[in-house]
Amino acid sequence: MNVRRLIPAAALTGAVALGAGALTACSGATAAGGAKDGKLDVVASFYPLQFLAEQIGGDHVAVSTLTKPGVEPHDLEITPKQTAQLGEADVVLYLKTLQPAVDKAVEQAGVENTVDAASLTKLVHHDLAGEDEHGSGAEHGSEDEHGHEHGEAGDDPHVWLDPVKYAEIAKGFGATLEKADPAHAADYKKNTADLVGKLTALDTEFKDGLKNRTTDTFITTHSAFGYLAERYGLDQEGISGVDPEAEPSPARMKELQALAKKDNVTTVFFETLASDKTAKTLAADTGLKTDVLDPLEGITDKSQGADYVEVMRSNLKNLQKALGSK
Repeated sequence: MNVRRLIPAAALTGAVALGAGALTACSGATAAGGAKDGKLDVVASFYPLQFLAEQIGGDHVAVSTLTKPGVEPHDLEITPKQTAQLGEADVVLYLKTLQPAVDKAVEQAGVENTVDAASLTKLVHHDLAGEDEHGSGAEHGSEDEHGHEHGEAGDDPHVWLDPVKYAEIAKGFGATLEKADPAHAADYKKNTADLVGKLTALDTEFKDGLKNRTTDTFITTHSAFGYLAERYGLDQEGISGVDPEAEPSPARMKELQALAKKDNVTTVFFETLASDKTAKTLAADTGLKTDVLDPLEGITDKSQGADYVEVMRSNLKNLQKALGSK
């Protein structure tokens, strides 16, 4: 597990006190209360890791996020001042390769206690738009001395969209909090078990809910759903690869039109944090419907649910409709 030496929050009281107000400004959320209320100050890089930290940490942590609601995580920029402020956190939880600006800031800040979520599960490579027929590919990555997989360039970072892999990250981070704050280890262990239980139930809902479908193929503007597709035997076809704002080539649009007809595709999916222009263009050219498939990179008032579990259930409902599940 890629965790640098962790020390209890009490030992960092002075440092947290100095950086508390500044870190709050950095994250746009309540944070860094460790010096006043004894809570562990946890900074998460974006929403899925924020949700995980809040669920597991409970009342013993103050969680903030570097990515404000409505901001596309891939586009996040961090100032030198924010990088300096980041070093005052007790624990930083991020996902290496997803947000280059965060990777750079964590390295430059010399953060004492970091958890790379990518090291808590196994990242794989998923071929992107037009690279192969099924949208999934060979595994890559190297293991550290503890046998944990580290992502390489080209590995798909959108691992939280698979409830099973997300649960693996939860278990690893829960163990980290137990070591960082042993006085509350029992609570972290219980909270982790509760969250893993919810994710296991969600996995079952997807397995049962996607049975008896009429097609395996779904088209999306953002190729973020490789892990979800792999878990439930689906074929993801991205219009523009990992960048939801990229303009697809005419050849790719023509290819998708033919594929939609061949595989009985009914729906083109777009997401809440990006433009639906390409989805609507393809849908208009092919007579298909459009709907939302949310990669859960952030929660806003436009999201189809208030948290990770609710939005994932909305995704399931929209997939069932599109794939003809009965």
